[in-house]
Amino acid sequence: MKRPLWFLLIAAFTGLAMAQQSPNPALLALSKQDHTLAIVDPSDLHVVTRIPVGDDPHEVMASADGKTAYISNYGFGAFHTLTVIDLVGQRSLGVIDLGALRGPHGLAFAAGKVWFTAEAAKAVGSYDPSTHSIDWIMGTGQNRTHMLNVFPDGKKIVTTNVNSGTVSIIDKSEGHAGALPNSLAPPSHSEDWVLTVVPVGRGSEGFDLSPDGKEVWVANAGDGTISIVDIAEKKVTATLPANVPGANRLKFTPDGRRVLVSAGLYLVVLDVATHKEIKRLSVGHGLGGIQVQPDGIRAFVASGLDGFVAVIDLNALEVTAQIDVGKGPDGLAWAARQ
Repeated sequence: MKRPLWFLLIAAFTGLAMAQQSPNPALLALSKQDHTLAIVDPSDLHVVTRIPVGDDPHEVMASADGKTAYISNYGFGAFHTLTVIDLVGQRSLGVIDLGALRGPHGLAFAAGKVWFTAEAAKAVGSYDPSTHSIDWIMGTGQNRTHMLNVFPDGKKIVTTNVNSGTVSIIDKSEGHAGALPNSLAPPSHSEDWVLTVVPVGRGSEGFDLSPDGKEVWVANAGDGTISIVDIAEKKVTATLPANVPGANRLKFTPDGRRVLVSAGLYLVVLDVATHKEIKRLSVGHGLGGIQVQPDGIRAFVASGLDGFVAVIDLNALEVTAQIDVGKGPDGLAWAARQ
């Protein structure tokens, strides 16, 4: 039956009204069991949409312009892809096939590139979206190279290696290590990467770089301790008996005054200056991903076994809400469109 023009116009308008635009900024939350990415409006905590992202999604991060998300399909080494999501169009843009770089997990976006760990390959790599190619790979020689932080200029990389109980600090430098004399050296410009392995504690996994870029705090799940690594000296300067066994993630607040650690049932809040515990919040079961709002007012913590993301008031240090983002939530990220 042919519809009148007025009917088609009303139907089109209704469809547009029902489609919810992606908020700016947005909270991104993965569901490992539902294999989806939830885009959450932080103003009222409602889920705008859920987008399929492939098998076993573990970590998510947004591009610098906030328009694209990248998700690691982990599978403990069974998978080798990153899923790409258009956050504005709310659709999948396909996958990046990493080939032999299996078990991608930790992610970062810096210097215009996507950086990732490849746990099964014991490596770190970078993908250039402008050329659609993997343009750099470096082995760590460590077991379960897992989480990742890359400095904004792309010249310093920090990873945790869970089963080796270490942190890798990788620095970009000019020239080759052990370079040939000038008369024998090739004439072309060259560069090298220098890798330093710093022993920390058993089960080193969640970590974060202090906002001033001077320290890395590492949660050691096996020891229940936190190692503080001096970036310049590349050594442990303190080991805190923080009582965080099973610690999964660790995050600084933007002002650098507090550290949040997800450990089992609890979100543990530490004072950076004194190294003392401020509060231990009972949040949920199987706590994982942590994302701190850029203004430092709230934190979001994934409760993997309970199926929600908890909202934490960082002034009151209380749980104020829960967001249903799907089963097995974990990786969280913040996306702000430029």
